[in-house]
This record gives sequence, C-alpha cells and structure tokens, in this order.
Amino acid sequence: MTAVDEIVVPGKLLVFGLQHVLVMYAGAIAVPILIGTAAKLPADQIAFLISADLFVCGVASFIQSVGIWKFGIRLPLMMGVTFAAVPPMLVMINNPNIGLQGMFGAIIVSGLVAMLIAPVVGRLVRLFPPVVTGTVITVTGLNLIPVGVNWIAGRGESAGSLSNLAISAFVLAIIIVITKYARGFLRNIAVLVGIAGGFLASTSLGLVDFSRLGDAAWLAMITPFHFGLPTFDIGSILALSIIMVVVMIETTGMMLAVAEMVGKKVGTEDVTRGLRVDGLGTFIGGIFNTFPYVTYSQNVGLVGVTGVKSRWVCACAGVIMVVLALFPKLSMLFALIPQSVLGGAGIVMFGMVVATGINVLAGVDYKGMSGRNNLFIVAVSVVIGLMPMVNGKVFSRLPEWLSPFTHSGIVLAAITALILNLYLNGYPKPAVSRSAAAGLAVEE
Repeated sequence: MTAVDEIVVPGKLLVFGLQHVLVMYAGAIAVPILIGTAAKLPADQIAFLISADLFVCGVASFIQSVGIWKFGIRLPLMMGVTFAAVPPMLVMINNPNIGLQGMFGAIIVSGLVAMLIAPVVGRLVRLFPPVVTGTVITVTGLNLIPVGVNWIAGRGESAGSLSNLAISAFVLAIIIVITKYARGFLRNIAVLVGIAGGFLASTSLGLVDFSRLGDAAWLAMITPFHFGLPTFDIGSILALSIIMVVVMIETTGMMLAVAEMVGKKVGTEDVTRGLRVDGLGTFIGGIFNTFPYVTYSQNVGLVGVTGVKSRWVCACAGVIMVVLALFPKLSMLFALIPQSVLGGAGIVMFGMVVATGINVLAGVDYKGMSGRNNLFIVAVSVVIGLMPMVNGKVFSRLPEWLSPFTHSGIVLAAITALILNLYLNGYPKPAVSRSAAAGLAVEE
C-alpha cells in the first residue's frame, strides 16, 4: 500500500484532518461573508451561507480525496470557494434583474459546463513538463505569501500591532521547535499544535471574543434553494463558465504539486477525475446556496510541511467540515481563531509551496539551447505571475471580462509558461511527455 492510500488509525486521522480544516477555515468563510454582506443579508442569513459553504466544502473534499466513480483524483486535497468568482458574483447580486437567484443559477450551469469540459482540460497534462509545473508551483507559493502576511498583520484597529506580531512569532516558534525536536505523530501535527498554542495565547491576552458563540445555533440543516428557485441569465452563465476554465487550470497546477509531494504518478484520466470535482462541487454549491469551488492551495503546503500523505486525512477533514456545518456553534468556535495565529503557520506552509516549486525546477535541464529556453520560460513566467501581486493596477485598464485571468498570478504564470514552452520547446511527443521530476505519467 502506498503512502497516499495508507489508512491512518482513527485517533491520528481525526487530529490530522482537524489540522487541514483549521488551515483552510479562514478562506472558506471569507467569501460567504463578503457575498452576504454585499447582498445586504441579515446576520442569521450570512451565518447560513457560511454553514452551506462548509457543508459543500466537506462534501467536495471527501469526493476529491476518496474518489467516487469518475470523480476524484484520490490525492490529499481540500476543496474550497474560489476568490476568482467574487468580482462577477458581486456584479450579479447588485443587478436587480439577476440577484441571488440568478447568481445561483449561473453557478449551477457553470458547474455542469466544467464537468463536461473536464476531459478536454485534463488532456492538457501533457503540456505540463517540469519547467511549467515547477514555475506554476513556485508562483503559487509566492502569490500565497501576501495572504500569510495579511494574516500576521491582522485587520481593523489591531492591524500591525505588537501583539499580532508576537502571536505569529510564537506560533512559528512552536512549529520550528517541534519540527527540530519532536518525532513521529507530534512532529506531524506541528502546525496544529502551533495554532492551538497561539489560540491559547490570544485568549490569555483578551483577543478572543467568546460572546459571539451565544449568537450561533446549536443545530441547523442545510436546505437546497434556501433563497428561492434559481433563474438563468446567459451573460452570468458565460462569465462564470469562463471563471471555471481559469479555476480548472489553477486546479491542475495544485494537483500536480500534491502529486509531486506524495510521490504519486498521475495521468490524463486522473487529472480529468479531479477536474470533474471542481464542476461537481460548483454544481452542488449552486443548489445548496453557495459558490464555485477549487482545490485549496493552502492545504497543499500543509502536506509538504507535515509529510502526512494519506488521502484519507483529507477525507476525514471533509467529514469534519460537514459536521461543523450542521452545528454552527462548533463552527463559530473555529471562527474565533485570530488571523495572526494563522499567520505564523502560513509562513511555514506557503513557504513550503515555494520550496516544492524550486525543487521541481532544480530537475530542469538548463544546459545548451533547450536549457536557455527553459531559463527564459521560468524568468518571464515568474515575473508575469507576480505582476498582480506587486501592483494591482497594472491591468486595471483592460476589459472587465479579462479580470478572471489578469487578477490571478497563478493563472497568468500557467498560461505564460504553457505558451512559451510550446513556442520555444515545441509540442511534447507522447513518448517523451513524462515528467520524472514532477512524478507524472501521461496516459493516452
């Protein structure tokens, strides 16, 4: 049995799964809060959006990790709402002719579109040799760094405070000490222990407001079409369908990154099954009042940090998220964790993604004419992939419909590297379209 298929004992499985949930929780609840606020929903309805999102996150993550029929790549991956869909969704809910019902209708149809085109996108795996894969993984990590830094800084009146910096440093110190001195199980949960230590420190400093727990219900069922039956607007459907193409390119990079970390060879059919879950999660999301889904890059870094490669860990995390969705008071308890606590862990996790990309690029041939081509591909793609992060206004004068592409450094890097590799190195032949460095085996 390979490490990725290893069945972890129940106690450790629960702890490892909980660690994955904590890492992605902040991102998972951010979009429902943003959309609910923009739609001027009352607090109890925003809370319902959060629960619905956690429910679909859990279901999609379970399917992606376990694999059901033709869905799921069977790797340790977590699914969450994509921020790439936020701009067009904000436009939809602010349009009285579309609103929430039109937005959910567009989400449902775009999910179906994604499932239909997954085999086409899945065949692009041949176009991801190490020079492309390594570049995308590296840029992914670099684009995640601002997320971690913003977590460290905090928000509101406490932004940039000494307490935030101290808590993040404390969490980082715990993780480093455990990594150096601990062995076995304790070392594998270093991130979880660091977050727990940071939460306790924050509580002792009076930075956690437990009064919010009283506002959350003990039990709440997730009902489909909670906001009414969906309506269908062609323009909205087209916009989100384009978003899903972008999301699937991003997901391909994440799947290849995890495949590299766990040492599993994945081929065209594997990638296709994984991409179908993007569409399935989005389709289910539209029915259960939530949003488009993507593989979460935060959790890719956690796999690298802990060395825990079992896909059943993420399956367990999916079950935990479903439970949290049904018991909002438990869910709220996790929401109380200050962002500065997550920031300390983010330094390690997001840096690990960068390190993984560099490791893949280390296996690329940089000698001779093809080597110079590879250097050129990496150089140009990394810089273009960092442009939205360095200056958010660099593409501000371009048409709005291009924003899903121009606002994502990961997508920009992937598209740039793909095009440059095809132009400079040519279309890969089936016989040599295998990436030993990234652990890929393309199946015809």
